[in-house]
Amino acid sequence: MRINATDIPGCFEILPPVFADERGKFVKTFQRELFAAHAMAVEYAEEYYSSSRHGVLRGLHFQLPPHQHAKLVYCLSGEVIDVVLDLRVGSPAFGRNVRLTLSGEKANMLYIPPGLAHGFYVNGDHALMQYKVTSAYAPEHDTGILWSSAGIDWPDPKPLVSARDAGFTMFEHFESPFVFGECPA
Repeated sequence: MRINATDIPGCFEILPPVFADERGKFVKTFQRELFAAHAMAVEYAEEYYSSSRHGVLRGLHFQLPPHQHAKLVYCLSGEVIDVVLDLRVGSPAFGRNVRLTLSGEKANMLYIPPGLAHGFYVNGDHALMQYKVTSAYAPEHDTGILWSSAGIDWPDPKPLVSARDAGFTMFEHFESPFVFGECPA
């Protein structure tokens, strides 16, 4: 398993070993000791998946303190443009984003520490995304940043977004409660 740092501190692209043969493939998605050695969360509270069609954009989502969480996300099938936005005041990457392609074919993953907003755009015909999070879903703390307000180079200027996601706060108006170095998972 390879762990590659991104331009946002604490956020990593993970390239797991993929074992493929004529039957298909087998992918290891978690290794406790390796995650701990890179200061990534090793205890997860919930796990879920989403299925989306081409042109769908989900995000930019996060949970507010005290229910903030780290996420481990990966694309089981299809392909997405996955994006994180650093919301941590005092971070050297505050307000910057990292964008990368996650795909079932490549089997790469993204580890997202607390204090980052997350979203993705479905680049292929469909995408099945898997998420592990370190805190339980708390509807009263679940929110987001408007997908088009943070200078992210999305592949589609008019994606299919939910009414909820279309109504999120613009990045420039968001008063962040996240402080770099003070966001436990």
